[in-house]
Amino acid sequence: MHRKHLRLKHYNYGLAGFYFVTVCVAARRPLFGRIDAGLMNLNPAGKMVASIWSDLPNHFNPIQLHDFIVMPNHFHGIIQIHADHVEAPLVGALVDNDFSNLTNVSKIAAASVSRPAVLGEIVGAFKSLTTNAYIKGVKENGWLEFDKKVWQRNYYEHVIRNEESYRVISEYIQTNPQRWKDDTYFVS
Repeated sequence: MHRKHLRLKHYNYGLAGFYFVTVCVAARRPLFGRIDAGLMNLNPAGKMVASIWSDLPNHFNPIQLHDFIVMPNHFHGIIQIHADHVEAPLVGALVDNDFSNLTNVSKIAAASVSRPAVLGEIVGAFKSLTTNAYIKGVKENGWLEFDKKVWQRNYYEHVIRNEESYRVISEYIQTNPQRWKDDTYFVS
């Protein structure tokens, strides 16, 4: 079977900028909790996914995490990759396309890597770390079992090119639970 290419040809996903990513659970199984009255209620597995996502800046420098949501069977998040590789803490670092007047910005942690982060490596690490933690949760805590893979093979990404696009995507993430029954990934 021939795989559909989801990335932009010849685009460097290590460039400074904002990226919107969506990662789906294999077979769209609701492994991470449920939506009740328009609110996402994370189960322990969903809390684990949120925790690992929040910890990514400790593994990839210089990145900053913005809005994200763990849904029952998928995940949405905005990652900002900064321009310069820095060995010291990145508190309030700005780059040319840093939409500095935005709100809901998460912390930037101080961790050093040998080269700047690339989006695919970040998402790959996220999927790997969460898969390993999920396997442990199945074995030790009786989490729902899965069939061979926790996540689908690929992921969706979108390069956020301007502030308006950022705001639309941010609102989409924040309101995703209220629109669950109309969501592309909805399962009952």
